[in-house]
Amino acid sequence: MNQPLQHTTVLLDEAVHALLGEGDAPAGTFVDGTFGRGGHSRLILQRLGPQGRLVAFDKDTEAIQAAARITDARFSIRHQGFSHLGELPAASVSGVLLDLGVSSPQIDDPQRGFSFRFDGPLDMRMDTTRGQSVAEWLADAEAAQIAEVIRDYGEERFAGPIAKAIVARREERGPLATTAELADLVAGAVKTREPGQNPATRTFQALRIFINAELEELQQALEGSLHVLRPGGRLVVISFHSLEDRIVKQFIAQHSKEVYDRRAPFAPPQPMRLKALERIKPSTDEVAANARARSAVMRVAERTEVPA
Repeated sequence: MNQPLQHTTVLLDEAVHALLGEGDAPAGTFVDGTFGRGGHSRLILQRLGPQGRLVAFDKDTEAIQAAARITDARFSIRHQGFSHLGELPAASVSGVLLDLGVSSPQIDDPQRGFSFRFDGPLDMRMDTTRGQSVAEWLADAEAAQIAEVIRDYGEERFAGPIAKAIVARREERGPLATTAELADLVAGAVKTREPGQNPATRTFQALRIFINAELEELQQALEGSLHVLRPGGRLVVISFHSLEDRIVKQFIAQHSKEVYDRRAPFAPPQPMRLKALERIKPSTDEVAANARARSAVMRVAERTEVPA
């Protein structure tokens, strides 16, 4: 019998402490926007008071199955992405945690198609019950579209040659179907190597972000957090690459830095909806124990009393 694939939660204690604050057994409703395999959720439930509630979101059907094993009455989960966060009642939530990126079981399962390290179907959908797979999209997309996605979401400077190679292969031998086929094709199109990085890394990242609309969903969730967080509520976001972190950093800055109107220098500044608190990176020990923590950045902000 196959062992379930394991996931080591990054910045576990730091994130839960930032979310719940200093007090013992807090009440209130908290949100884990990315249940995954439940690392953060289980620790939140351990520290939550009897009147507390935890609402989790996840698009992945395997995450929903894992969540079914939690029998705590204070816990509920929605089979939705965190872009639906804003549907919760206004000012009803004491803290929102978003742990972005792909969980280790998703990466390590060849059937999900997230990784070039294993051969499997070229899928990459977080929710396998909805939407197009990467293979289906690549079967019809034009070279210019493919290049734009790989360049914008993977920051890959060989996006043009990679896109042309994908289309040429499709016309000669039919569309790509597996992760190994894509990884081999990309390796042939990328002319220079980054030390310690597989040449397909940026392309796989780009296609995953695109097919799951990850950056658009992140923006929706951040906007939703302003609506659902009560005054004093915490927003805690863990990012794993620069595109995500840039969006989070700019969002917090936009809503926490006073902007003066130069056309009306004596007018009071715009009231701010957030107060930026801290930026945390994993410790050296955590990175040594879990290489996937290496690129993580956690940003924390607190909701002010200014209406959304």
